Amino acid sequence: MSFGRLFAVFRKELRQLSRDKLTFGMIVGIPTLQLLLFGFAINMDIRHLPAALMDEANTWRSRELVAELASSQVLEFTHRVSTPQAIDDLLRTGKIEAAVVIPADFENRLETGDRAVWQVLVDGADQSVQAAARQLAAFPLASLRGSTRSADVRPVEIVNFYNPERRAQINTVPGLIGVILTMTMTIFTGMAIVRERERGNMEMLIATPLSPLELTVGKVLPYVFIGLVQVSLILLLGWFVFHVPVRGALLDVYLAASIYIMATLCLGILISTLARTQFQAMQMAFFLFLPQILLSGFMFPYDGMPRAAQWIAEIFPLTHFLRLIRGVMLRGANLGELWQEMVALAVLIVVILAAAARRFRKSLD
Repeated sequence: MSFGRLFAVFRKELRQLSRDKLTFGMIVGIPTLQLLLFGFAINMDIRHLPAALMDEANTWRSRELVAELASSQVLEFTHRVSTPQAIDDLLRTGKIEAAVVIPADFENRLETGDRAVWQVLVDGADQSVQAAARQLAAFPLASLRGSTRSADVRPVEIVNFYNPERRAQINTVPGLIGVILTMTMTIFTGMAIVRERERGNMEMLIATPLSPLELTVGKVLPYVFIGLVQVSLILLLGWFVFHVPVRGALLDVYLAASIYIMATLCLGILISTLARTQFQAMQMAFFLFLPQILLSGFMFPYDGMPRAAQWIAEIFPLTHFLRLIRGVMLRGANLGELWQEMVALAVLIVVILAAAARRFRKSLD
């Protein structure tokens, strides 16, 4: 082996990388951005869960309990209600993730100590919310001191809505629909236009009367059917293998999945207009895939992230789809009740598709 020739090849590769600004930028930018973003954003301590309060006792001790719960910063009381039905409606539509119920005989329960003195109702379909409830139950509350409560009776009763068995698959399987679609759809379309360019077919497409928008949409549409096939496969496996229910309308599941598939495909098309090779397209797809997985609330609690990280998460389609699919499948909500997430996905589709069409026009020039 000649070390001179080896060094020549080594120097040639370095020069080639330095001329490829996109790849060189990703070499430096990916670890820097991800370290800074995820280092600040990922936090297992849940704070400021939106919650409802139903205080039927309304005594000075119950108000003291509410003040202590608020000071723990685990819950943020955004709604005050007077009926259990109101709590159910807020949980189903995703406006709250927990509720505290203080019964009318709160003072009597403190004295007798034979029953739990207050309740926390949580969206059991989200494991992070379950963990927050357990954290809240262990929080030392001065307002409960001095009661004659039996050692066998816990001061708080945790009620899990939508997942009383506390099975992890109930939370994981609906989220995996979004994760799998994000990975496959983005990669499929991320290399679509790049493949045409590498195979020399772009010149033939330019010669056709197709507009950039028509070509972009035409590239997207076939993959919508593929995505729906994947959704059907996941739903079937989730039902027969993991016994994950679909409490909402099946039509709503497919409508939500369709609009999300469109969003991910548009994102893939945008990537394909930025990349020059299929390898670069795959790199960029994974670069966008990882933040969506970590910031959307699939792996780590959304409410535990700083506000700035939550704002960043809102620009990712997966964040909105997770709220949609869990709301429909697990809580039985309909798309009308989750219209904000549908609007957010529609806006993202329009913005990304317009950017992709504009970028594609420039690449033709």
